[in-house]
Amino acid sequence: MPVLIAAVVLVGLLCALDLILTLGVIKRLREHTALMAKFAANSPGRPPVIEVGAEVGEFSAVTVDGAALTRDSLSGDTLVAFFSPNCGPCHEMIPKFVAYARATAGGRDRVLAVVVGTTERSRDQVAALTPAARVVVEAGDPVVSEAFKVRGFPTLLQVTRDRDGRQVIAGNQLDLDAPAVAA
Repeated sequence: MPVLIAAVVLVGLLCALDLILTLGVIKRLREHTALMAKFAANSPGRPPVIEVGAEVGEFSAVTVDGAALTRDSLSGDTLVAFFSPNCGPCHEMIPKFVAYARATAGGRDRVLAVVVGTTERSRDQVAALTPAARVVVEAGDPVVSEAFKVRGFPTLLQVTRDRDGRQVIAGNQLDLDAPAVAA
């Protein structure tokens, strides 16, 4: 009988210890979750929500086809996307973006894709995007990304001219699963 009592007491103590350790782990996970949420909110790599109505900055770039591109050369409503070869979600999004871009009114002239990365690393993305969009590769100086105030990838924007003729952000949350809207 004393062995049975000792075994029950030992099991009880082990259960109490397990409960204390489990509560400690739960507390630590809550602290960790709060820290991660704070980090994600302040992370420079997190795609920012670019304010609708914000004016697009001045830029000058050359597409992979050799055509000059400036803010003023964006005509009417333009779909603009920013990708990076180092971005996993970018690789997943490109096929949907290409399908959406091909259905966009105005065709390739109304779609701009910017790939931020070295020419060698961005080769696959450029090849996938070129049939549906004008493509700019920013290997060194991110002038187009800075003009659009992009800090994270992927970023999809709709740009239009306002009443004063300024190029402004008309949309910053595009649903690529929805059909493209004719302009």
